[in-house]
Amino acid sequence: MMTVAAATNSIGERHENRKTAIAVRVADVQKIAEDIYSYELAADGLPAFTAGSHIDLYLPNGLIRQYSLCNDPAERHRYVIAVQREQEGRGGSIYIHENLHAGCELSISAPRNHFPLERSARRFTFIAGGIGVTPLAAMVKTCLREQADFHLHYCVRSRARAAFMETLLPLAAKGRVSLYFDDEGGRPDWAEILKHPGEGEHVYYCGPSGFLDIVGAASAHWPAGHVHFERFSAGSPSSTEAPGEADEPFDVRLAQSGETYTVGADETIVEVLERNGVHVDVSCEEGYCGTCMTRYVGGVPEHRDSVLDDANRKNYVMVCCARAKQGPLVLDI
Repeated sequence: MMTVAAATNSIGERHENRKTAIAVRVADVQKIAEDIYSYELAADGLPAFTAGSHIDLYLPNGLIRQYSLCNDPAERHRYVIAVQREQEGRGGSIYIHENLHAGCELSISAPRNHFPLERSARRFTFIAGGIGVTPLAAMVKTCLREQADFHLHYCVRSRARAAFMETLLPLAAKGRVSLYFDDEGGRPDWAEILKHPGEGEHVYYCGPSGFLDIVGAASAHWPAGHVHFERFSAGSPSSTEAPGEADEPFDVRLAQSGETYTVGADETIVEVLERNGVHVDVSCEEGYCGTCMTRYVGGVPEHRDSVLDDANRKNYVMVCCARAKQGPLVLDI
């Protein structure tokens, strides 16, 4: 499960993010790899962020998308994101590539961090698959600035599709980064790389779902709390509470209005709320992005997300995918 214990306060503040959206200007756009562009977002007085943070982009076409901040958190005048064009995706990356250019204005949320660095760690092992390198790029910059011990393993299809190479190649020459290219026969042995966790060592990994499953299996023997990952897509059933053979209807109640609605077997909470005029921000609709996290104050939810840890599941649900084991599920709305 992704480690999100440090994110409790930011989760609780999610409902305020849209109300207090930050206006930013696209200051610069750069091609940093095949089908990957970086976008520098600038504004006065940007909130501070930490490595592993992400922001919501409220796109002019109504989409909400999440992107990791990949610049050094010491920078207070800008946020930098990297966006890979996904031709078979849900439309957000294509819209960004085709419509956002230097000078554009848009709104974003304040940064929130579900993937924070463990400050007490003695050493970090970072593992990136493809565009999953983006949150780890900020972690590498933090470690360099703070002189922390780390090693990054970066797997990508080809050199042409590898991002941040201006930074990573010099580090590879110093033995602090290992690069693996599929078209050059790069095949890391994760079982061997992760065989012996060092004292105080923490591993952080991010990438496509199948990649995460492989690295997760290779690090399953690591000490509890020393393995951290972030998903960019829905997880496999092992990472969530899998649905039963047939979902049952349940009631959801809004604590602030007292209204109660029935969620059908083939409906989601979000769909029922929207039908009754209650808007909830959503993005992935599969329980991995965190946009729809909502506090609940009654009932017993059935969690089907791949974001919340056990502590946060005592107070929050992802209403795009959660159901109720015991209802009504009372939402703090």
